[in-house]
Amino acid sequence: MTTDGRGPIETATAELVAWLTSAAGQPVPIGPPRTDGDADGLTLWPLELRPARQTRSSGAVREPYRFTVRFLLCVTGPAGLPRLDRVLTAATSDGSYPVVLEAGDPPLWTAFGSAPRPALLIDVTAQVDHPTPAAPPVLQPLRLRQLGVRALAGRVVGPEDQPLAAMRVELPGTGSATRTDPDGRFLIVGVPHDPEHPAPVRLRLTGRGLVLTADVDPTEADIVIVCAPPTH
Repeated sequence: MTTDGRGPIETATAELVAWLTSAAGQPVPIGPPRTDGDADGLTLWPLELRPARQTRSSGAVREPYRFTVRFLLCVTGPAGLPRLDRVLTAATSDGSYPVVLEAGDPPLWTAFGSAPRPALLIDVTAQVDHPTPAAPPVLQPLRLRQLGVRALAGRVVGPEDQPLAAMRVELPGTGSATRTDPDGRFLIVGVPHDPEHPAPVRLRLTGRGLVLTADVDPTEADIVIVCAPPTH
């Protein structure tokens, strides 16, 4: 669950609806393909859940369970065609959401009791976060050592080095977070730095239907994080 009580599927759906509303220029309702005469526009329906590549846990911390929600976006009347055009153009221009042009299978429309129509499949990455277990009791005397802090600068890009703006970049477990600018650049401060035991820094990135973690080398002058769409 997120801080507002929504689950991962509900969160992924809400973020996609907000993006579609902006791209299409009109709110996109959630529901199965409509056949009534009053429907004229687009509808969005969560069609299926698909597994995504998992990362292996280390130690007591459990990695999130990752999966993909596949949505069906379809036309419900003549006014839906130009709106579908705008959504397809936006998705292929900025790489916000991966789309699949494979929504024309007759059995799919038969199941909905509807005639075939122009439609897109949109894949949205989601994950189930696991709570961090309580730390074990300390059985040895504590040794305090002051650590320095540093800043991490870099870029977040999509396929073909396309900069991704407004991506949230955070340092889990701390209050350090920021968002990428129009060029995909970010600067996150307050990163603990231990010169005696250097280690990769794990960042969490969310936005544009993507939720992922990236281990980066803090010694790099210009970090580049590539957010590629999931492959099936």
